[in-house]
Amino acid sequence: MIRILKAAGLSIAMAAAGAATAIPASAQTLELQIGPDGIRPVVPDNRRPDDRRGPPRGGCSEREARAAARDYGLRDPEVVRVTRSRVTVEGMTRRGPERISFANERGCPDL
Repeated sequence: MIRILKAAGLSIAMAAAGAATAIPASAQTLELQIGPDGIRPVVPDNRRPDDRRGPPRGGCSEREARAAARDYGLRDPEVVRVTRSRVTVEGMTRRGPERISFANERGCPDL
């Protein structure tokens, strides 16, 4: 019984000591984090800022496009396509399904 308590105490002490530390590995900039959920690998984001995907800065976010579509009378708007130049939203009107496109710019102007 004492052997089990010693082993449990030692493992708790080791987990508490390494809970907030990250052990860097030299292979391909991989980090290992030891925490309460165990050991997990963390791959840092080393891409340049211009390589990241998504709308350009100051562009029309999906939330803004859905809000603008609601202002135009669409019920339950859903963003179906996002490109560098436009954001396409589908929704329902009194007449049936409708689609509207917004420019992927600040303020989401309609096209």
